[in-house]
Amino acid sequence: MTLTYIFHSGFVLETERSILVFDYWMDPADVMESVLQSKKPFYVFSSHFHEDHFTREIFKWRKRKENVTYILSKDIFRHRRAGKEEADAWLAKGASWSDDFVSVKALGSTDSGVSWIIETEGKRIFQAGDLNNWYARFLPEAVPGQTVYSGEFEEDIDPIAHEKQYLGELKDICKVADGFDLVMFPIDGRIGNGYTLGGRQFIEHFKVGMFVPMHFVASGFESSWRMKEFTDEKNIPFWEITREGETIEIK
Repeated sequence: MTLTYIFHSGFVLETERSILVFDYWMDPADVMESVLQSKKPFYVFSSHFHEDHFTREIFKWRKRKENVTYILSKDIFRHRRAGKEEADAWLAKGASWSDDFVSVKALGSTDSGVSWIIETEGKRIFQAGDLNNWYARFLPEAVPGQTVYSGEFEEDIDPIAHEKQYLGELKDICKVADGFDLVMFPIDGRIGNGYTLGGRQFIEHFKVGMFVPMHFVASGFESSWRMKEFTDEKNIPFWEITREGETIEIK
């Protein structure tokens, strides 16, 4: 398999038999122009309706290719970002879909939408969407049952309850799989101290063949490399992405 970084949480995974595109938003390196030339079956995943994970631009690909399958989180339809007929599958947490090439299961998130488990050609892939321990920096001073105001998120939050929700989602994923050949997970420096905590908790729960950071655009490529210290401790390969359009082989 080869994995190409598009932008933010967007990736193209090419296998021997098919191509999978995740959370396409923007394409500064024009990755998709060459990808769309492939005659392989083409699967497009969007984990939720937020504009940095979903754009209606993806539907234009159907005009250029006959074998495009859209597998979208059901919240995209609920928020009226797309019509029911525009996707081949609308999945909420717990739902599944499969064909001759891929098997897909939607798992939970601590934000909108879903995370994905995809099995194809003997490999198991996890793409987190916006599943993460987003309020980790508030945990050291958090008091059970009390909220704190987050200026960044412009809301009152309960970081302890949020972490409990996150760990609960991991337990639900554990019921489906104990490990993954490839994991794409948010390592977002904008959320402050402890921004790797969600990733660290994830690799404590699962066997991981390769860990790939995402959702780091605002804080820069090198900010995501902070996670490598922790993957190295567990002998998990880590992709230090350096630019849009970069490709790595997944062995």
